[in-house]
Amino acid sequence: MTAALPPANSDSRAVRLQALEERLRALGSIMVAYSGGVDSSYLAAVAHRVLGGNMLAVIADSPSLKRTELEEAQAFAASIGMPLRIVNTGEIENPEYARNDSDRCFHCKDALFATMEQLRAERGFTYIAYGMNLDDTRDFRPGQRAAQQHSVVAPLAEAALTKQDIRLLAREAGYNFWDRPAAPCLSSRVEYGREVTREVLAQIEQSEEALRQLGFREFRVRHHGDLARVEIARRELTRALDVEMLERITAALKQAGYHYVTLDTSGFRSGSLNELLPAESLIRGTAAK
Repeated sequence: MTAALPPANSDSRAVRLQALEERLRALGSIMVAYSGGVDSSYLAAVAHRVLGGNMLAVIADSPSLKRTELEEAQAFAASIGMPLRIVNTGEIENPEYARNDSDRCFHCKDALFATMEQLRAERGFTYIAYGMNLDDTRDFRPGQRAAQQHSVVAPLAEAALTKQDIRLLAREAGYNFWDRPAAPCLSSRVEYGREVTREVLAQIEQSEEALRQLGFREFRVRHHGDLARVEIARRELTRALDVEMLERITAALKQAGYHYVTLDTSGFRSGSLNELLPAESLIRGTAAK
């Protein structure tokens, strides 16, 4: 993600922001599933501004969440005085999650929303909300099925806010996360059908932290057993293809435990592992939208 965004109609964006604020007021009291990503951070921040003490941000601390992302999420919440609760969801102990088929994201969100439902009953909140935006409704996201089953609301999508809208609104509000690259969970790096374990997630996290320390901004380390397939944004590929840099990348990922390291010349693209899913899996994942 670069600092520049394409132009957008600020008047219509303001109308959609107003719709979001009105929807939040109508909900009255909510708990927001907060990951520290752009969408959930913006939703939580607006809910806090509109509802004050009638909102609570809830973040799931699990092996699939990078430590740096948890720290950033906590820091932002503290910076605006937003109430935050950290919960442990334990999805990695669920064999259906660990086996890592095309429904993995469903089992993750199902565990999160079930935990939040218990907390909601304890704390007296009326609704649970999450950060699905309008663009997400057109993508393969099994977690949306879990949200529907738990009656979780999606105020950003209801207000017709796109990813670009949210980044622009976050920048206008002065939030430091507005240009943060997308950061799905670490399990999304593991090829489908290969078991998700704490050790595998730690290996991926160590590898991606090494790439971040090398100065790369948008990338993924895709886990294929002994082989790490590195995707780096095309605008950063030239730097990655320098022979000395390739040696540094290789050394860092071998130190993390990989035997083989390959650089994907197609560059970074979100959801590249979904390219290998059969059509029926994609249909099942989107059928409940």
